[in-house]
Amino acid sequence: MWNIPNLLTLLRIFLIPVFIVLFYTPVSWARLSCALVFGLAALTDLVDGYLARRLGQTSALGAFLDPVADKLMVAAALVLLVEADPRPLLALPATVIIGREIAVSALREWMAEIGVRSRVAVSWIGKFKTTVQMIAILVLILGPSPWGLPTYVPALVLLYVAAILTLWSMFVYLRAAWPSLTGPSADP
Repeated sequence: MWNIPNLLTLLRIFLIPVFIVLFYTPVSWARLSCALVFGLAALTDLVDGYLARRLGQTSALGAFLDPVADKLMVAAALVLLVEADPRPLLALPATVIIGREIAVSALREWMAEIGVRSRVAVSWIGKFKTTVQMIAILVLILGPSPWGLPTYVPALVLLYVAAILTLWSMFVYLRAAWPSLTGPSADP
């Protein structure tokens, strides 16, 4: 249970309050340190799954915690970003991303209850979406013009790409689950 992949996943969860405190710290280096913490958390997401498979340390705890950690970190970051920049232009993709995460999590849970969770397993679209999303959020955390570079618009465009990929992957999952969703009702 306390293997390296699970410890990395737990680290990602424990970094969330650190990330939040840094985001609101009134010092010039707050956004940079916040972005570094978010980047570290994103790296643990890449590494924990790889190590679990490579070292043969996959576990039920890891399978449960990994998506929870990802969704918590992304939701926390998006909420903070929208709070700091409360424009519809940023709120729209943030809402789409968070809403999709809730919908797909509920879909996976329901599919697991009826014994067909493998129909909604993570796809390459979901993995690509996560990568684009993490990059966009990381750059947005840095602020509108870190080091004088105009990064806000490119990062916002990436966030919209992530939101589109989010919807696409959700429709892929819904299409795979559709026979179970529209079939005869079964009491799990």
